[in-house]
Amino acid sequence: MPAVASKSILVVSGLGNATGTGAAVARLFAQELGYRVALVSRPRQEVEELRNEIRRQGSEAEVVSVEKYDYKEMLGVFERVKQLWPDGRVKAAVWNTAQWSNIPFLDITEHDISLSASTNIVAATAFSQAAVRAFTAEGSEEEKGGTLIMTGATSAWRGKEAFGAFAAGKHGLRALSQSIAREYGPHGVHVAFVGPGLIDDLVQVIDGTIITKRTLKLFGAREGKESNWLHDEKQRLSPESIARAYLYLHLQSPDAWTLEMDLRPAKEKF
Repeated sequence: MPAVASKSILVVSGLGNATGTGAAVARLFAQELGYRVALVSRPRQEVEELRNEIRRQGSEAEVVSVEKYDYKEMLGVFERVKQLWPDGRVKAAVWNTAQWSNIPFLDITEHDISLSASTNIVAATAFSQAAVRAFTAEGSEEEKGGTLIMTGATSAWRGKEAFGAFAAGKHGLRALSQSIAREYGPHGVHVAFVGPGLIDDLVQVIDGTIITKRTLKLFGAREGKESNWLHDEKQRLSPESIARAYLYLHLQSPDAWTLEMDLRPAKEKF
């Protein structure tokens, strides 16, 4: 049960199969802060079950279904959240959506690079604009402000071989976060870019694997034996630990805000 019921709202995008970072953030903000949670996702039964789970724990949660992550739909998300909870106020927004690809450079097509830019930059821009508008909407000085967290990856810092399309999108997302922080920090908007290797429901061994149902299925057994490395907390990231880092960012005092945070398992080579 949350300690204190709240009218504050968390909007989190990119839930995947509801076992990764986005789901862990939703659970934690509901449990620790009593926040209402808007779960932004393509239609998935697992996300419906996550909503029900959060409700059983005593918090409010709603699924905001989208057909695709594009500019128009992301702007519409926040309008729907406002309709769901007209007496509430968005205080945290987490962009956890990404278009991942691993394609040799000469094989990248116009569609591949457009898809990366559309999701990682264009849709993220609309989501961020709507979040900033919500954070700075009319109200008392205590009501104004909020935290915008963007999930990144190593590719936002360096482009590796065969990651050109993905890296272009993630570099753009990182640059976007820096610009928003400089423009709206003085207005009470805390923007934080977190990386690397934190992409929900995707496998990134190079950047640090997050333990989820999917990674357990892919790496949980090798030649009939359990892969102990995936269960070693020093060799992989857990969604719950990432979520606690996000909660820490949200609770930071404005005299010491983190702009970028690098999360890695202790034994990862980088």
